[in-house]
Amino acid sequence: MHVDHLLQLDDLDLSLVWGDASLLGREISGVTATDLEDPTRFLQPGEIVLSGLVWWSPDDSPARTERFVSALRAGGAAALLAGEETHGTVPDELVAACRAHGIALIAVPAHTSFRAITEAVYLRQWGDLNRRPSHLYALPENVRGELGRLSERGVPAAELLDRAFAHLGSPPCYLLTSSGRTVARTTSAPPIPARRAAESLHGTPGTTLRIDADGTAFDAWHLHLPGAVEAPPRALHEIAEVIAQHRRHHDRRQATRRQADEELIGLIGAFGPEANDLGNVLRACGLPDAGPYAVVVATTEGDDERPGCRDALAEALSHLRPGSFAVGERPDGEAIAVVGVEGRDDIQARLGEVWPLIHACRPDAVVHCGVSAPVTETAGLAAAVTQARYARAAARVAAPRGSRVMAVDDLFDLETLLAGVPGDVKEVYSTRVLGPLLLDERPANAVLLETLEVFLAHDGSWARTAKALHLHVNTVHYRIERIETLTGRDLSRLDHKLDLRAALLCR
Repeated sequence: MHVDHLLQLDDLDLSLVWGDASLLGREISGVTATDLEDPTRFLQPGEIVLSGLVWWSPDDSPARTERFVSALRAGGAAALLAGEETHGTVPDELVAACRAHGIALIAVPAHTSFRAITEAVYLRQWGDLNRRPSHLYALPENVRGELGRLSERGVPAAELLDRAFAHLGSPPCYLLTSSGRTVARTTSAPPIPARRAAESLHGTPGTTLRIDADGTAFDAWHLHLPGAVEAPPRALHEIAEVIAQHRRHHDRRQATRRQADEELIGLIGAFGPEANDLGNVLRACGLPDAGPYAVVVATTEGDDERPGCRDALAEALSHLRPGSFAVGERPDGEAIAVVGVEGRDDIQARLGEVWPLIHACRPDAVVHCGVSAPVTETAGLAAAVTQARYARAAARVAAPRGSRVMAVDDLFDLETLLAGVPGDVKEVYSTRVLGPLLLDERPANAVLLETLEVFLAHDGSWARTAKALHLHVNTVHYRIERIETLTGRDLSRLDHKLDLRAALLCR
């Protein structure tokens, strides 16, 4: 950055008092603000000097002005920026001294702060870094400090990104979670679908830095710059450190909200028509105090005992409805969420789109999820939890080795309905109904069970059952009669057929 660049910044409103082309072309190495009469020991060659001229008085002898300007020349100052606030103008005596010693002189109006000039210089210098082929350039101290202050104030992450990259040429930059959710992006970065964002974090061209904060496998933050990046790596790592500080502040601010979420989830189990109004708790969780709501229940199975079910569900819901949900975790690892439903929003369908991305973050953790039907009153939340659990159990049956989302609306047949029944209850029921067919492992019983399954699958048709089993129809009649005798059921009756079909599904 050169001295004349300062005069081109309209926001500063500086005006040239004296200085020829050679002086205005001098490169600026830094900034020093001083009102000492002799600032020599504090100057570095190439710095501009900001002075409010407090040291000068109209009654002083010209020797004081001469001493100040000669000190600037001895220290190698690039220019003097004199403030007009103290005296209303730049003294003629100072103009003459600067002309005599070859120091460019620029007037600073009262409405322009020295801090604004300092930031303009260092931010411009930082912007010059991307044109220099060095891996060692770091953020200027004042830039790092400004970003840190913005982070502590809790500015949105997008604003922080824009400020961080504004003077590196404003390259497109994304702040992404491991599942591809866009936390923030610079104004130069177009929106990116979650699936493509998740793919961009693994092996695609560009630069990706993981943010060193307390993120999980599902919601860890990553700084991603697509394409070729000319910004100095050290500067990028220091920006990542600022973003990590922002994440830690964000997590601390969310701690109170998380406590409210856990309180709400804990209350749902005991909630009934006579319970107190949950309006205050719902509002504390960022939810409306009137429905409709949907309840989502999720469980995970992985190599470790607690593969982060709550974190997985919270990240999935953040893709759908940032902030408009409350999620907590029970001691057994089950995660439960209450979600505000808007219009005809299909929670199950949208979760189904996101769920593969969540599973990809932890391929070793199988995540099953169930979604209740919408409920309009808070009194229905407990029943909605039961619905969601049944749907979750059905998802587990439908995809035992892969992650799956199912809604209670998907429970459209007997098999999915029975999926939510506890295993020990199903075992007792199947043993009670099928009786002797399960009491021993004789080959004849296995044959009878196979015949029963095929017979029911073919809607009780003797001919089609015989054809499927490659038997004579009389043999089928004999076997069915034997099954009826052992089970005490009449397969000509619809209710008995349903009993036996349910018992087979419960095995």
